[in-house]
Amino acid sequence: MTYEPMMVPAPRPNRTLRTVLIVVGALLALCCVVGTCVGLWLYRSVKDTVEPARMAATAYLDDVQAGNYAGAYGRLCDRVRDTMPQEDFARIQSAQLKISSYEITGVNVNSYNGRVTGTVQVEIVQAATGAKFTQGVALVKEDGDWRVCQ
Repeated sequence: MTYEPMMVPAPRPNRTLRTVLIVVGALLALCCVVGTCVGLWLYRSVKDTVEPARMAATAYLDDVQAGNYAGAYGRLCDRVRDTMPQEDFARIQSAQLKISSYEITGVNVNSYNGRVTGTVQVEIVQAATGAKFTQGVALVKEDGDWRVCQ
């Protein structure tokens, strides 16, 4: 009688580590995609909130720099226009030192009890002296438009 060995199936390779690594990699990739989408959404929403205030301040400063005081006066809020006639505004602005250049260095927008306000930080260079100074331009949102309200 001959002895015949019993047929034992070959052991299956252990693939648990590979499966775990694939699942962890897929979750990591999903987290990266979601994080990127949330970051882009947040960036765009902040930009859409801040950019109109920046543009209003830029338009006002461009008018003042060009000597277009009537245009700058039209960009003021109702409270300032009610207390100061256009002639007084033009006289005060023409007596100021001229602006040779400016750079907007920061924009801050706030909403409190339904009133939306903003502050734009501007570094201004005077034409006559070359002196640099930083000034905050106060803004308020009236009827959907940003207006300078100092």
